[in-house]
Amino acid sequence: MAENEKAVQAKKEKKTDKNAKPGFFARAGKWFRDMKSELKKVQWPTRKQTINNTLIVIACVVVVGVFIALFDFVAGEAIGLLIGAFKG
Repeated sequence: MAENEKAVQAKKEKKTDKNAKPGFFARAGKWFRDMKSELKKVQWPTRKQTINNTLIVIACVVVVGVFIALFDFVAGEAIGLLIGAFKG
């Protein structure tokens, strides 16, 4: 009997644990409400700031691309000279 009573008690505790945790849709709804609240606090950049930052990023990408292209060209030529020197 004692084992049966323990099983019943464990089942009751399990049910109360389920009741303590909100359901999926309740949690999802709370998450969206919290997200909306946080997005209202964000200080969004102006159109001018966005364009300026975009142009800076594009310029940096071009500069880095030029450096990579130069390095690739120099390394390729150096390897070509080394291979030519050892071929004979």
